[in-house]
Amino acid sequence: MKVCIAEKPSVARDIAEVIGAKQRKDGYYEGNGYQVTWTFGHFCTLKEPHDYYEQWKFWRLEDLPMIPPSFGIKLIENNGVQKQFKVIEQLVQQCDEVINCGDAGQEGELIQRWVLLKAKCTAPVRRLWISSLTEEAIRNGFQQLRDASQYDNLYAAGSARAIGDWLLGMNATRLFTKKFAVGKTVLSIGRVQTPTLAMIVARQKEINAFVSEDYWELKTVYRDTEFTAAIDRLGSVEKAQKGLAYLQEHPFEVTSFEKKDGKEGNPRLFDLTSLQVAANKKYAYSADDTLKYVQNLYEKKLVTYPRVDTTYLSEDLHPKVAGILQDMTPYAALTAPVLASPIPKLKTVFDDKKVTDHHAIIPTGVHPGGGLPPEEKRIYDLIARRFIAAFYPECKISNTTVLGKVGQVPFKVTGKQIIEPGWKEVYANDTSIKKEGEEEEKFIPDFVVGESGPHTPRIHQGKTSPPKAFTEASLLRAMETAGKQVDDEEMRELLKDNGIGRPSTRANIIETLFRRKYIDKKKKNIFATQTGIDLIDTIRTELLKSPELTGQWERKLRLIEKGEYAMDTFKDELIAMVVDLTKEVKTASYKTITIAPDTPAPAPATEDKPKKERKPREKKALDLGALNCPKCREHLLLKGNSAYGCANFKVCGFKIPFEIKGKKLTDKQVHDLVTKGKAGKLTLTDTFDIQ
Repeated sequence: MKVCIAEKPSVARDIAEVIGAKQRKDGYYEGNGYQVTWTFGHFCTLKEPHDYYEQWKFWRLEDLPMIPPSFGIKLIENNGVQKQFKVIEQLVQQCDEVINCGDAGQEGELIQRWVLLKAKCTAPVRRLWISSLTEEAIRNGFQQLRDASQYDNLYAAGSARAIGDWLLGMNATRLFTKKFAVGKTVLSIGRVQTPTLAMIVARQKEINAFVSEDYWELKTVYRDTEFTAAIDRLGSVEKAQKGLAYLQEHPFEVTSFEKKDGKEGNPRLFDLTSLQVAANKKYAYSADDTLKYVQNLYEKKLVTYPRVDTTYLSEDLHPKVAGILQDMTPYAALTAPVLASPIPKLKTVFDDKKVTDHHAIIPTGVHPGGGLPPEEKRIYDLIARRFIAAFYPECKISNTTVLGKVGQVPFKVTGKQIIEPGWKEVYANDTSIKKEGEEEEKFIPDFVVGESGPHTPRIHQGKTSPPKAFTEASLLRAMETAGKQVDDEEMRELLKDNGIGRPSTRANIIETLFRRKYIDKKKKNIFATQTGIDLIDTIRTELLKSPELTGQWERKLRLIEKGEYAMDTFKDELIAMVVDLTKEVKTASYKTITIAPDTPAPAPATEDKPKKERKPREKKALDLGALNCPKCREHLLLKGNSAYGCANFKVCGFKIPFEIKGKKLTDKQVHDLVTKGKAGKLTLTDTFDIQ
């Protein structure tokens, strides 16, 4: 008997259907020589400090640093997990072969390997590695099963990541909390979380320190075209008025006219980060929400595997592209021009050297139908249009630069015209699509060098603008490039190995910073709270908060994945860093830190408008986000779209709906239900909803 272990029940059901295991049993499917079972999220976790030594249960400076002699794993304390694990354990101990059908990525590999390790599996293991959940992909995947040992390096990288996060997170969080926190405040430190916060704090300080200044520019209109003086901005209105008087005494003369044809390259296919960026810019979706929506689309077989960091396709996909485009019937009007000719094998799309475990996110060709939620429809549309646009001709443009002078004052204007829209046809009705750094279209008439004539000069008064606050889109880009400001897509690809975090974890890092009240949001802008600023100011060790240095760790993890760096070396380096950090902080002195108020720091005004007085927001009496889940007692409570639920909902399954029997629950009722088990006539059992 062959035992297949999938990442969740729905995937197990799809696999069982394809391979003929159609008999439903308790916790698995059986048939045709297969048993198909499943996990759901993390079944195992690294042991906690108190699992190694009793005294590590208590947060004491004298016990730090905590360096276990060797790292062990344990089963999560959850009835559903333990029941399903027993099923898996029994099946793998009686089978001839195990087929690991877990999520085809680093985290999925780690989850399944830990389960097999805990279940003491001795049977040979093979790996199903697929990029979509269509019947064809599953069937092909089973015909090309790989030996599990091919993914030993991927597992080693996942283990190194988990151990690194444990060593730094457990030690540094206790260290800074005991040394600098007041009362019950917990100062959370993380390998990726802290440098991400440091970037936001640095930007916040720039914004807070910014003082807006007035400036004046000289402009003039000649032949219905506005030119700007190509000189430094003027610092006083008196200088501007003198300049204006000078311009009024001289005619405008054209000194140079240049028109160059150019091209705008097609937008790259989506990796997860660029999809999250696009969805945040266009729909203001959070990175976390976008990940949920695209994961749902993947499980509905509509798009390929989403947790990817490449914008390329493998070359063997080229023959399949035409079929996928033909199957995208809702987009037939857009795909028809592409399908009229053979699909070009573009190097900007197909490149085996740029593809790692998976290729870019593309549609599978499966018809989405009419039952998708609107958010998922929008994400699907982003992916579908980007896929189609990749095979359109380039956009042909004309760039015009005109130089002139009035007396001795030089002037300049630039413009751009679209000659052939090419791929922009796919976005003809979408005003929000604009590549980074791209100028708006602006028509410039033809001029002749030496022509001269009257003009209409004027003074333009403006104000200097503060640095832009981070949005989730720009923060994701900064994480991807370890804080470097990069617009060029080729350069961004080169920097990905040194980015901080992984595409699949960055959304969760941002959500953690919100939950810890280190950052807050005002419209789309992200601000650091005073707690976040104080925490970063307290951390003197550059390694903890430098995006570039953290990016170097990330690069080493990728090298482990490629078999080019030893996991033990990485672990030893982290242990040495934690030991040094502990010595440094224990002897440090700095001000204590408390939780910041809910309101974010305001952005400085860019105009001299009278400010409305705002009443200070009253502090909420009940902080439901600080409560632990009453079921698993391990994770915090999170507010969702329709319910409060366990932060580890996929495993725990606990949630309290906002509304019960047509009556909306108050915060106090939710608080009482979680802490006391009842609120008025309601009891906790009335609200339990376990899926």
